[in-house]
Amino acid sequence: MENVIVIFENANKSFLNHETDLILSDVSERTLCGSLMRYLQEEIKETNYSKYHVDVEYNRNKGKVKTIINHNIEVIPINCDIIVHSRGQIPEQDNLIAIEMKKSTNRNSEKIKDKNRLIALTKDTFDNVWSFDGTNLPEHVCRYKLGVYYEVNIRRREVYVEYYKKGELSSTKIFELMSESNHER
Repeated sequence: MENVIVIFENANKSFLNHETDLILSDVSERTLCGSLMRYLQEEIKETNYSKYHVDVEYNRNKGKVKTIINHNIEVIPINCDIIVHSRGQIPEQDNLIAIEMKKSTNRNSEKIKDKNRLIALTKDTFDNVWSFDGTNLPEHVCRYKLGVYYEVNIRRREVYVEYYKKGELSSTKIFELMSESNHER
């Protein structure tokens, strides 16, 4: 199985190479998520994850609103900006990548909520019990292989990324934004 970080970074590289002018035009996060979604979908086509889907603001789990359990053991409804998942068709590993996107100008409290959501989504369990019977998905969503916090800073012309795995921050990266007119064609 391919490394999901490599899949994300290849898609992100294409996104940044082709959509920098869109990003720098200060469009909404939703527009940026829709554009990044296309590059992720294209990237996974050539991998072992070709049966997975990339969805923007997907919020269903077994027909109900997706929920997580936070660190206070509270049930929280969720709606990720972008997810890569099997839509329940591959129950043993339904969830691959969860992405939360913010602009650097958003309030810190909103950024922290997104990061805490990624921590919860990438945990293997919420209570040290994985309630998967081999057929049915668990009630609350978890076990994403990768969580990505994606912060766009137009003023600095960069994208700051945090990677989450198994409920913890695993690494960070900064990607520079160059105008399309500065790219070699």
